[in-house]
Amino acid sequence: MTIQIHNFTAILLVFFSVVIAVEANSSAVEIVNKQCTSCHSLSSQAPQTIQGLRNRKGQELASAGVKYKQAWLVKWLQKPGTIRPSGMLYSNHIKPGKKLDEIDKASLVKHPILSKEEAEQVAELLMTKTEKLSLVTKGEYKEGSISMTMGEMIFDKFKGCLACHQIEPGYGGLSGPEMYTAANRFQEDYLISFMRNPQVWEPKSIMPNKHLKDRDLQKMVHYLRGLSKENFK
Repeated sequence: MTIQIHNFTAILLVFFSVVIAVEANSSAVEIVNKQCTSCHSLSSQAPQTIQGLRNRKGQELASAGVKYKQAWLVKWLQKPGTIRPSGMLYSNHIKPGKKLDEIDKASLVKHPILSKEEAEQVAELLMTKTEKLSLVTKGEYKEGSISMTMGEMIFDKFKGCLACHQIEPGYGGLSGPEMYTAANRFQEDYLISFMRNPQVWEPKSIMPNKHLKDRDLQKMVHYLRGLSKENFK
């Protein structure tokens, strides 16, 4: 009799855990449909034309589970910060300034703020989106380190990445996403894959293919991981 009670209890626990998981997933889908899909696509719809690139409001999320780190998603969705100083496409968000072009901040899209529970549910849902998993080799990144001076030299001077990306707030280019939190938000194996050939991920990506060798890809990720540990405000 005792064994039967234990078995019945175990079945109930499994049942309710499944019900809770289904409800959480349904809530996440509802949140995404209401607040995310106006800017983000959950299917692989990378722009195939320049006009498509101009019209895009947010990253496609069909491969979010391959790209992003879940812990970062949960944290960022509760307190969205600026990742792309000039929005998705620089030319859409600039205006004449006193000396040079400057960013028209009024034209930038503000990201919705989610509660902790909502952020956790949405992040869990996004981690199931792995459409382009085949482009990433699991375990390709080999954990290591690099002198931050040498890493900055490679990033800034040898490869010219500073022209588009900031490596600390206010220092670097504005047309691409900032890089000082890149290692917090992206999975390392994805970074290797994307930097090796950006156009495989996005045919019309303005990120140039630098034809980096494998050792340089590793060094770049070492450097980005080092940057992520800096205490930038």
